[in-house]
Amino acid sequence: MPLFWKAYTSDVTSFIQELKTNKPTLEAEQRQGRALLWDKRVDRDAQADYSEARVAQQPYVYQTER
Repeated sequence: MPLFWKAYTSDVTSFIQELKTNKPTLEAEQRQGRALLWDKRVDRDAQADYSEARVAQQPYVYQTER
């Protein structure tokens, strides 16, 4: 190993590091977007009602019952 050996960084890693330095609010914006769509409280009672009301699907969906 040479004396002044430099660790390898991929193009993707260097791109992400550069993006984070150019836009420091990026991670906060990502968290805000995730909270908007994904981080929500689940109503357990409503979830149980939905599960109970579910109708079982037939093995072949397009076949009519005889």
